[in-house]
Amino acid sequence: MSPTTAAECLFCRIVAGEVPAAVVAETDRSVAFRDVSPQAPTHVLVVPRRHVANAADLAEASAEELSDVVALAGQVAVREGLAGAYRMVFNTGAGAGQTVFHAHLHVLGGRPLSWPPG
Repeated sequence: MSPTTAAECLFCRIVAGEVPAAVVAETDRSVAFRDVSPQAPTHVLVVPRRHVANAADLAEASAEELSDVVALAGQVAVREGLAGAYRMVFNTGAGAGQTVFHAHLHVLGGRPLSWPPG
C-alpha cells in the first residue's frame, strides 16, 4: 500500500530530474543518490527508476530490477571506498522507518556500524 502515486513521489521526481539530487551512479534500471539526511559518513539511496512501493513489491514485480538495485549498491560501495565494510538496508512500511514509499536501498558506511542501529 503506497500513500503516494508516482506523480507525487519524491524519488520518482528525483529520477525524472524534477528535483535536484547528488546522483553518484545510475544504470538503465536504477539511480543512486546521496541521502539528504545522512545517518553515516556515506549514506546513498539506490532506487529503481520505476515506482514500486517497497522491496517486497519490487521483488514480486521484477527480480531483474531488484538485482540491479542491489548490484548498483555494491558498485557504489566500492566507488565510495567502503572496502567491504558497509550496510545495505531496505525499510519496508512506516513501522520499519520507511518514509518515502518508493522502494529504496540504503548504502551506509564510513564508520563502525553498531547493531541494533541507533
